[in-house]
Parts: sequence; structure tokens; C-alpha cells
Amino acid sequence: MTPQIYEYQPDHAAPPGDLIQECLDELEISARELARRCGRSGKLISEIIAGKAPVEPETALQLEKVLEVSASIWINMEAAYQLHVARQFESKSLAASYEWAKMFPIKELADRKYLQRVSDKSKQVQELLIFFGVGGVKACEEKIEDLLQVDFRTSEIFDADRWALASWLRIGEKRAIAIDAKAYDRDVFLRTLVGLRKLTRARLDDALPKIEARCAEAGVAFVFEKALSKTRASGASRWLSPHKALILQSGRYRTGDHFWFTFFHECAHLLLHSRKEIFIERGHGPGSATPKQEAEANLWASEFLIPSAAMRKFQSSFEGAEGHVKKFADELDVAPGIVVGQLQHDGVLGHHQLNHLKERLTWDAKS
Repeated sequence: MTPQIYEYQPDHAAPPGDLIQECLDELEISARELARRCGRSGKLISEIIAGKAPVEPETALQLEKVLEVSASIWINMEAAYQLHVARQFESKSLAASYEWAKMFPIKELADRKYLQRVSDKSKQVQELLIFFGVGGVKACEEKIEDLLQVDFRTSEIFDADRWALASWLRIGEKRAIAIDAKAYDRDVFLRTLVGLRKLTRARLDDALPKIEARCAEAGVAFVFEKALSKTRASGASRWLSPHKALILQSGRYRTGDHFWFTFFHECAHLLLHSRKEIFIERGHGPGSATPKQEAEANLWASEFLIPSAAMRKFQSSFEGAEGHVKKFADELDVAPGIVVGQLQHDGVLGHHQLNHLKERLTWDAKS
């Protein structure tokens, strides 16, 4: 839940000049006399009283002696007043950006408790900026460009869903930051993946917490978050720092074989490709990786799950029997659904065949 910083904002803050004038009235002296006693110009004191000039620390110390009101009170009043003025100015500016904010999936983000949905336009924009962890609209646009690693103002690659996609990626980033992970170790990560491969035979709702825990031991934060509407994303991987990586998955297509292939595909990006890039997988649509990088990640994931030599040998004698698939899966120590998915991908099976061997994902939007 985002902090409700605006709930504690007063709707009015008096300038120090108001209190100065009250003191002058009580002492029955003029602003000119106050200026003379403080050793300041009459113009400066008049501007302070009118709220046109700030109370500086030196002036606050002089007022403390003449009016017998602590310098800290003058400084605090001045700070509160200036902050109030700045908030009023910002509020108008944020309200003018409301149409921009409406392009984001605010309702979905609110439903998932990542921000608050409020009626005040400026506060709604403020909520969105807090969600992205930025101080203004321009900084938010730059943050989105960084998340997508594309100039969203000129590129058509993510045109249809850039706002939802950026929001989903930000959720993954926020959740990953909260995961306590050890410093990344490539050797430990590779050993971890060998162990996680065996989890393909377990129920996914049982496997998910184990994936997160074991990946964290290797310096990788694993996050499952259902994709936001229009996102059409299967997974994403990136480096949050030199010592911590992120794998984010959506569970798109809702089958175990697709989940596991996507997982190991994202692992391949971390193992094989630049730490400066963000890899976003969008199923049949264009992603952020190059065709060469995608091919490399696909090959690595395929070989890791089912070695191509073993698959070729199996296919040479396969006649479509369910028992044959299960026996081969047992020999490889992987889920039968993964074998079915590979056979369908290779055209050996139709996409409607043996789907009952695939696990259907049933977990909630947030793990």
C-alpha cells in the first residue's frame, strides 16, 4: 500500500508575516520601527509582512530578539508556508496531467492494492508517481523508457500496451526489491536450476514458493504476477543491480509446460546475455530481445528441459500413445506435459492432443 502523504496536508498555511503583524499590533509599533530595531531595510520587512520575501535565518534571529518569539518558530512557519505554496502549484500542475495518467491501468492497480483510486485528479496523478517511485511526470516517462528499454514516444513495438506493460514491470520491480536475496552467483544459480528442473513434476502451487526461495539463494528474485489487461506478456528478466537479478512471470496461457519453458527461457537470458538489457517476452508478439537472443534463449531452455538428441530418438519411434509419453517423461525426470508441449511445438502432435497431461494453472493473480 502506498503512503497516504496527502491525508496530512493542511489546506492552509499562514506566512510568517501574519504573525509579525500580530506582534507589531500587540507592541503598538510600526513595521518601520521593527526594521530599525532589526537593522534591516524597511522595504525588506514590509515584503516579509506581505509574504513577498522569505524569513531568512539571520532575520529570524533578529526577530527573536526584538519580538521575543523563537527563531525556530519563524523558520518553521516560513518552511511550512513555502511548502504549502509549492504543493498548491504542484497540485495544479498534476491535475493538468490527469489525462496522461488515465492511460495507465489505474483501476487494476488499485484492485491489486498497489495504489489508491481517488477522485481528486491531482492526487490520482500523485498516486501514480508514487507507484513508479518518481517525482514528476517527465521523470515517470523516463522511468517507463528505462523499463521498456525503448523510446515509447517514437517506437511502435509496445505502442498498444506500453502503459500497462510498464506498470506490470514496475510491480515486478517493487516486489523483487522486497525479496531478501543473496549476492548473485552464476555457479550457484546453475546448480539451483538443475534442482528446479525436477520441480516440473510437482504441482505449481507447491513449486512456486520453492522457486522463489531457491532462486533468492542464488541472487535471483523470482516474482509471479498475473499480467495486467492488454499487457500480453509471458515473462521478463533484468538485472536490478550487479548482484541481484529479476525473473518476472505472468502465467500467460495458464499451462505448466508454458510456465516452465518461459522460466528457463528467462534464466537463459540472465546466463547468456548482457546485464544492461531488459528482456520482455510477449508470446507471439514482438518482444524486446533480438531474434538472435530469442533463438539462443529458446535453444538453451529446450536443451535444458529435454535434450534434442533424446527428443529426436523418442520421436523416431513415437506413435502417439499416452503411456509412451509418460515413460519418456519419467526417464527424463520432467513433467509429461512438458513432453507434450514439445511434441506439439514440433508438429508431432496436434495442439488439441494429450492436453490432459498438461497442468492447468489455477493460482490467484498474486502469489
